[in-house]
Amino acid sequence: MKEVDAIKDHDTIKLISYLLERQCGEQMRDVWEIGLNLALRISDLLAIRFSDIEGDTLRIQECKTGKQARIVLNAKTRERIAAIRAAHPLHVYLFQSYRSQGAANRPPRPLTRRAVTKAFMLVGEELKLDLGTHSMRKTRGYWLYQQCKDLGRVMRMLRHQSEAVTLRYIGISQQQVDQDFLQLEI
Repeated sequence: MKEVDAIKDHDTIKLISYLLERQCGEQMRDVWEIGLNLALRISDLLAIRFSDIEGDTLRIQECKTGKQARIVLNAKTRERIAAIRAAHPLHVYLFQSYRSQGAANRPPRPLTRRAVTKAFMLVGEELKLDLGTHSMRKTRGYWLYQQCKDLGRVMRMLRHQSEAVTLRYIGISQQQVDQDFLQLEI
């Protein structure tokens, strides 16, 4: 699997949203925008059921680690979820598959990781970016780090155990850390 990057430019983040909607539909745009705000692995993001959301809080058990995650939803995320729920009141999953053949004749299922990967790769190719399903999580971590410069806080959000993993994950090199030390004089 090819390594993907955090998106380090706000205009590019917005352009990805626009292109996903234009080329793949509103649902893929919602996956991108909600995924950016939740910083979950794609398996956890696609597995979200409306029953996992209580008011402004999402509670899930992470597939990979088995850890419980409690995430307070920001206003943008709550608005997108409310719009999805209003458009699809009978759906079980936040990102439920409903357009494929036979979807009406089988139990509810979420979108597949494969479908999301395909959509993201399509947009990534157009923008000449290594865009993948993990780009959402990495982007959220990168922007939180840029805002607070608190690696421990980013580690907690991503539920990582190692600073080295988090630094590599969000695309912060030792050279950038060194530059931070040079620029900040007390």
